[in-house]
Amino acid sequence: MPTPPPTGPLVTRDTVAAALRALGVRPGGILLAHTSLKSLGWVCGGPVAVVRGLLDALGPDGTLVVPAHSGDLSDPALWGNPPVPEEWWDTIRATLPAYDPATTPTCGVGIVPETVRTWPGALRSAHPQTSFAAIGPRAREITDGHATDCRLGERSPLARLEAAGARVLLLGAGYDTCTCFHLAEYRIPAPRVREGRPGPHGWETVTEVSITSERFGELGHDFERDRPVATGKVGAADARLFPVADAVAYAERWLALHRPREEDIAHPPA
Repeated sequence: MPTPPPTGPLVTRDTVAAALRALGVRPGGILLAHTSLKSLGWVCGGPVAVVRGLLDALGPDGTLVVPAHSGDLSDPALWGNPPVPEEWWDTIRATLPAYDPATTPTCGVGIVPETVRTWPGALRSAHPQTSFAAIGPRAREITDGHATDCRLGERSPLARLEAAGARVLLLGAGYDTCTCFHLAEYRIPAPRVREGRPGPHGWETVTEVSITSERFGELGHDFERDRPVATGKVGAADARLFPVADAVAYAERWLALHRPREEDIAHPPA
């Protein structure tokens, strides 16, 4: 049985750039992009065309930033998609490669961020699980100094993006992917958690703020209701554009009211 033809719409580098300009992306800006390639339609050139379209809309003075997370560099005792047998855990902890910004692939963030990570001239921050990759003249300013014990807080690229007046682009992605909401978690009472991961000198355990995207969809709904959010279409994808600082300030108030959490130390499973 023949494969049915794609239903489209047909999306190109130029149509991505034009739609982003219509949404409000301006040359010289800083954009934190969360993307879903499959939501766009049939993209001629795939993720490379999307990245080029983003860069075209930003122009040579703009900077593109994406989450380049590698959450699989974590304790196998916590893995659930899929889990691994307990008798494997010690071997995995002893042999899991440590984070290398140049070679560690992204995990769970989609093909567009992986394309940005490997783009000529791209820079990547230092956190082994929640790094960001950036292209553009302000890439180093955004990615430098990401503390390895601060996933998404004051010593992460999110705080630099906030201070630099960056905007968030949700391109076919929902508010549940909106990483800047996590910066608000660092500014309100939140549990701490001890987590294991591979380090440069063997297995290590660090204490971090416990982060969760639980109820981020509701948070985003209320944010969009109450604050200015530019909305439109890029291909078939719903697109949203808004300032990082606006989203973080709103999330601080919303999370404290609607999702309060106790400050304590949580322990991972043995």
